[in-house]
Amino acid sequence: MALPRSRSLCGRCLTVYFSLTLFVLLVSVSLVFATSPSPKDSGFSSGCGCTSRREVAGDFPDTPHDSISLAKQAAAKYSKEANVVGQEITEDYRPDLERRTNQMVLIPGGVFTMGTDDPAIPQDGEGPARKVHVKQFYMDMYEVTNAEFDRFIRATDYTTEAEKFGDSFVFEGILSDKVKSTITQAVAAAPWWLPVKEANWKHPEGPDSNITERMDHPVVHVSWNNAVAYCTWAGKRLPTEAEWEYACRGGLENRLFPWGNKLQPKGEHYMNVWQGDFPHHNTADDGFSKTAPVTAFPPNGYGLFNMVGNAWEWTSDWWDIHHTTDELENPFLNPPRVYVEPGKPDHNPEVLPLGTMAVPWRR
Repeated sequence: MALPRSRSLCGRCLTVYFSLTLFVLLVSVSLVFATSPSPKDSGFSSGCGCTSRREVAGDFPDTPHDSISLAKQAAAKYSKEANVVGQEITEDYRPDLERRTNQMVLIPGGVFTMGTDDPAIPQDGEGPARKVHVKQFYMDMYEVTNAEFDRFIRATDYTTEAEKFGDSFVFEGILSDKVKSTITQAVAAAPWWLPVKEANWKHPEGPDSNITERMDHPVVHVSWNNAVAYCTWAGKRLPTEAEWEYACRGGLENRLFPWGNKLQPKGEHYMNVWQGDFPHHNTADDGFSKTAPVTAFPPNGYGLFNMVGNAWEWTSDWWDIHHTTDELENPFLNPPRVYVEPGKPDHNPEVLPLGTMAVPWRR
């Protein structure tokens, strides 16, 4: 369970409950991925069911649209194109040949209240509340799965930063006693996060774990740089934080959750979050003690699954705690952070490399 760093509604972070996904940590910010291919384009790249990368602004004419109809059309279009599978099947990779999880839906443009004047955790920089206009864009219905990320790795021979660094942070409660016995350090302000040698997207809890039975779960231990590399390969991009929060709300205003104000409508769980005494005991009443399949739980009003809970999601913006109250059009707080490898001729010590996080995302 986790929580993307989105703005909040009515004083509670949209991704409510700092019940962090049992995988994750390091460096600032929110996460996630969106794209804005033009519906007029019919070319698809990399078999990913998307058009080439485009910017949100200027992609669509400023004319009224039936958002429900458009969303249905987009879902049908991308579902048809994305279900063409040409992946070689191996012993450790056997995806469902009838379905993939890279379909997209059109998020209609509009105006919403971003942030809150009553943040649950002020230092997260969720305030103040402000009016924000967002143009329409496409977003993946699901978080990026291990199966989809595996396609990227096989096609590009890419190596993630967690693999390069040789370790990544993992939540203590899901580690084996064998792995914990080798660890002597922890995050000072959050001692439940431990640096685990050989923890990466293929081994989420370290060398004695694997993703064989989790190919439909969100990929984790992915840095911002890794996420951008994946999006570039897929012909997509990360969404801005404003786009992410707008999409997360699912068309609702002034609600605690994407589905309303009740954590468990009619006693049912709508997201994968921590239950119990954090960080000591997770009762897993929602059915999952770690991550859940990306198709688990009902979608929000835009047809997006797991926009809250399950795992943190990257966005393209830098993290910032200072925000204007001015009404904004398609805000993008800062230019994307550029990773510069230490030791390179153009290395700038003021530009720090991003750490790895056990984070999944959608694009």
